[in-house]
Amino acid sequence: MSTLRLSRTHFPVTALGPGRRLGLWVQGCSLACKGCMSLNTWDPSSGVEVEVDDLVRLWLDAVRAGADGLTISGGEPLQQPTALRDFLRAVRRETGQDKDVMLYTGYDESELDEVQRGAADLADVLVTGRFDVASPTSLIWRGSANQRMVLRTELARRRYANYVDHEPESPQLQVGPSEDGGVWLIGVPRRGALPGLVRDLRDLGLPPEDVTWRPARRSGRDQE
Repeated sequence: MSTLRLSRTHFPVTALGPGRRLGLWVQGCSLACKGCMSLNTWDPSSGVEVEVDDLVRLWLDAVRAGADGLTISGGEPLQQPTALRDFLRAVRRETGQDKDVMLYTGYDESELDEVQRGAADLADVLVTGRFDVASPTSLIWRGSANQRMVLRTELARRRYANYVDHEPESPQLQVGPSEDGGVWLIGVPRRGALPGLVRDLRDLGLPPEDVTWRPARRSGRDQE
């Protein structure tokens, strides 16, 4: 049975795509983009293996709870293309045509092999391209100016057309407590926001022991 190695899941996600969404963060990435805010998702031996059938049940639970779509990030989802393809095929089979799939990948479409393309073709929206810390952007749901939002289906064109060139006054972010006693951050912060967050926490007397955009000190309380 196919399994996908994940860093974590969350519902509802409101900062990575329109509406209320199920978010999946896969574990493992060898692209190693400088300035990545999720170094904790790089190690392919970390995280947890989850059977695709269990992920499908998680997705259906989210749909029953009002999910508008699914966002998959990482890590690098297309470094687990077979399991991702199996999962997205099941998502398409089990739900209607009004739930969109948004897939983040550091690859450009021209780099994808046949198996990776088979998985990517099941997404309505692709956000493609490696994160480039030297090319900041204010475009919604993208981390650097080189990244492209590719609308692949009619549903995507209806739901996302107004977002392709949209630059909100401030980025959409979610912050909340994690199960290990730390804090997680969902969204795409703008350049300089993360060091500012650390300073604000220190001023409040809550200095973080570890943050995911720097190598962890193995304290067991990484900030997500």
